[in-house]
Amino acid sequence: MEKIISGGDLMYYQFNQFSELRHGIFTRKGGVSQSPWASLNMGGSVGDDPVAVRANHVRAYEALGINGNRACTVWQVHSADVIVAENPPEGQHWLAKADAMITDRADTPLVMRFADCVPLFFFDPIVGVIGVAHAGWRGTVAGVAANTVRMMTTTYGCQPGNIRAGIGPSISLQRYQVGEEVVAAVKAYFGDVDALIASDPVDGTFYLDLWQANRTDLERVGVEQIEIAGICTAQNTDEFFSHRAEHGRTGRFGAVLSL
Repeated sequence: MEKIISGGDLMYYQFNQFSELRHGIFTRKGGVSQSPWASLNMGGSVGDDPVAVRANHVRAYEALGINGNRACTVWQVHSADVIVAENPPEGQHWLAKADAMITDRADTPLVMRFADCVPLFFFDPIVGVIGVAHAGWRGTVAGVAANTVRMMTTTYGCQPGNIRAGIGPSISLQRYQVGEEVVAAVKAYFGDVDALIASDPVDGTFYLDLWQANRTDLERVGVEQIEIAGICTAQNTDEFFSHRAEHGRTGRFGAVLSL
């Protein structure tokens, strides 16, 4: 990924293989929110001042040169449901309760919010389709990555081999301790967990690799072009909000993708 600083200290990252698109995974820097949401919090349900959150969105959209009035988002619920986004929602801020969106519409930014879960970006340059998904452990074992690819193929005729995917900054294996119920869920969905779950040799605690899990899910449905950011949010709280590292009292960084 490439780090870009725009408009003072506003900072975001871009995937190398998405250079044709206006997109960014924003850091926590360059906004107007006060602590503990300082400063570019784009989450509207974490206790921050709504006026500040809106101002942060405007800053992000201006940095990318996109039309924020056309932005589409969802109410994220840790599901594997995928929404086709054609126009901004009327009468509310979100299209539906879901955790992924796809579109073939130009000037229709897809926007989601994160604080340790995995931002997933999708782009089919042949058909001209994009997608964004939110993958925590629940979404990952429900197959949100694969479901997004399937929806792109059934809705727009995309071929998985043409789809480029990006796995963005999120909590890493080293910092993501999980319980036995998560291990069981990972095993139920993926089968073999050897490459996805690590066990501490001292105390036997388990750690989940969300990056590899989502890569595996994408590969199983035929996606070959996968770029992994390799940036841990929990280890880089100077740049990113982290629900785990900051004990739940924090903001949400934004992920924006537009044709």
